[in-house]
Amino acid sequence: MLKLVLVRHGQSAWNLENKFTGWTDVELSEQGIKEAKEAGKVLKEKGFEFDMAYTSVLKRAEDTLGYILKELGEENIEIKRSWRLNERHYGALQGLNKDETREKYGADQVLLWRRSTDVKPPELSEDDPRYPGNDPKYSELKPEELPKTENLIDTIDRVMVLWNSEIKKDLEEGKRIIIAAHGNSLRGLIKYLDNISDEDIINLELQTGNPICYELDDDLKPMRHYYLKD
Repeated sequence: MLKLVLVRHGQSAWNLENKFTGWTDVELSEQGIKEAKEAGKVLKEKGFEFDMAYTSVLKRAEDTLGYILKELGEENIEIKRSWRLNERHYGALQGLNKDETREKYGADQVLLWRRSTDVKPPELSEDDPRYPGNDPKYSELKPEELPKTENLIDTIDRVMVLWNSEIKKDLEEGKRIIIAAHGNSLRGLIKYLDNISDEDIINLELQTGNPICYELDDDLKPMRHYYLKD
């Protein structure tokens, strides 16, 4: 039996301010740092050890992983960072307050943008500073890999590229893996693992800073999963 641990990053500064974050690179809040440290402590208490870790290239996920590994005394394990684990890109909504956006566009429209699997928020223009093509961090990406906006299906597709090309192979080699990422990128992976429908996945909420352990059989099929914190 293999164990795969997934952790949604701790509360970020923009979670606290109720803003659409997406690919905006914001810090953890004080609460988020506390959640990340507690995640590391509970993993240590339950005897988890890891050979390698995956995370996005956004600091709120990277820092969550860092706090966890420090608590575990495993700061020197191999870490693979990939933009494919980034949060869903919310296009022109990024940086906007969610309540103010509802007042402007209506609650039903915002719900569609946030929860529909196939509806995309308004696009960014390429000269917008929020467009990832203007961030040196993404200079090696192809033009078609640089999102101006994304729906959940887009996010799932890029996560699955990473799963099939790297994560799956590392698991098959018996490596003990932890993935620290984001609500929507992890939602995409969980949709695949648990074969969740498009209709049901939009209702899945992931707790921040609470590790989820997946127990997998030899074919990497889930036998069960559970949160580690009470």
